[in-house]
Amino acid sequence: EVQLQASGGGLVQTGGSLRLSCAASGFTFNDYVMCWFRQAPGREREGLVCRNSGDGSMHYRDSVKDRFTMSSDNAKNTVYLQMNSLKSEGTAVYYCAAEIHTVWIRRLRLGAPVLGVRSYDYWGQGTQVTVSS
Repeated sequence: EVQLQASGGGLVQTGGSLRLSCAASGFTFNDYVMCWFRQAPGREREGLVCRNSGDGSMHYRDSVKDRFTMSSDNAKNTVYLQMNSLKSEGTAVYYCAAEIHTVWIRRLRLGAPVLGVRSYDYWGQGTQVTVSS
């Protein structure tokens, strides 16, 4: 069974930090681009960062690139999102998603936004992050 299991969310104060995890199973991890998204109440889902599995490069949303860091432990089929200096706008459900690398690259070449919400192959169930002030 293909699964993406996000975890690590919780309640933090403004300026605090959290480390999210996404454990993948049931597919060839190294062949898939892994991404983090978030969705706040009443707002559209937005992409935060994707890891290009082909070359290991990271593609960050401008609003978080100085505070969030994505990493990968390929041996454990797990990606992480280290979130520092959290703001109130960070209150959202955070999701991980995966798309086969060859398709992801082709869509970018055809003009798709790098962090756009597309028909990803797999989505996790999400983990809640609440930033209090």
